[in-house]
Amino acid sequence: MICRIPATLGPAALLCASCPALAMLPEPVRAMIDAAIATNDEAKVRTVVEIAKQTNPDAVAEIDAMLTAFETRLTEKKTAEAAAKEAAIRSAGLFDNWSGKGEFGAFRATGNSSNTGITAGLSVARQGIAWRHRLTGRVDYQRANGTTTREQYLARYEPNYELSDKIYLYALAQYERDRFQGFSGRYAISGGLGYQALKRDDIQLSLKTGPAYRVTEFTDGRSESRIAGLAALDFDWKITERLTLTQDANAVAEAGGSAVAIIDSRNTTLDLVTGLNAAISSKLSARFSYAVEYDSNPPPGAVQTDTLSRVTLIYDF
Repeated sequence: MICRIPATLGPAALLCASCPALAMLPEPVRAMIDAAIATNDEAKVRTVVEIAKQTNPDAVAEIDAMLTAFETRLTEKKTAEAAAKEAAIRSAGLFDNWSGKGEFGAFRATGNSSNTGITAGLSVARQGIAWRHRLTGRVDYQRANGTTTREQYLARYEPNYELSDKIYLYALAQYERDRFQGFSGRYAISGGLGYQALKRDDIQLSLKTGPAYRVTEFTDGRSESRIAGLAALDFDWKITERLTLTQDANAVAEAGGSAVAIIDSRNTTLDLVTGLNAAISSKLSARFSYAVEYDSNPPPGAVQTDTLSRVTLIYDF
């Protein structure tokens, strides 16, 4: 006998009512599986299916058929969504598909200056098919009794190109200004290879290294140009749904945590930032970070190590 199934019976009606296998699965169980399938939640469907199999061992074939039908539709849906997303990215204009974070708060500095002031930052990123672009800017500023006691500026641009799921090429252009550390301008460019060691929902770890070229303009009028090397690491750990620890050595700045080591024969600098982010809402989070800025051969009158504690609010857009 040929089983004919009306289309209106939905995904659960994989066998006709006269088939013996269909009678093995009680109607309430079938309805429960259909309800789970209607949510399109894969984890929920698998949980319900597993329970249904344990309690109805004689109906395993029918339950598996229901699960297979669901998985087929889900795969088709994901494939269509991925194709639509790729098409949208390929047709996007120069100013489309950017996302970012704005940050504002207070800092406490020790080292070449000891003071408290305001800090502000902006980080934007654009993700393409293989390309990723990141722009970062930060200002720390304090003025008291008509005298500026802290004035630090940072700007970075980093494009990345994915060679595979794990390996990418990076380029970096960076500008810094900090008169209290003894330089009115410090420029660095670098390029090399990056490696994505871990990429999970809760933990991410990437490393990169490459040659660098740096020009430093000191406040006393001197200027130096040197070949150097850059070594970087970026680590983010989502401890809970609302709490994230960042401990990075990475030229991708302080949206998470960051630290950049630029090494040459005369002077090595290290920027290390440890951060803790606490989500307040889907768009707003609070952040505490502690930064160490080390300069192995600072200008005359400057010390090697500065520290900077920041408490900020971050808005995602």
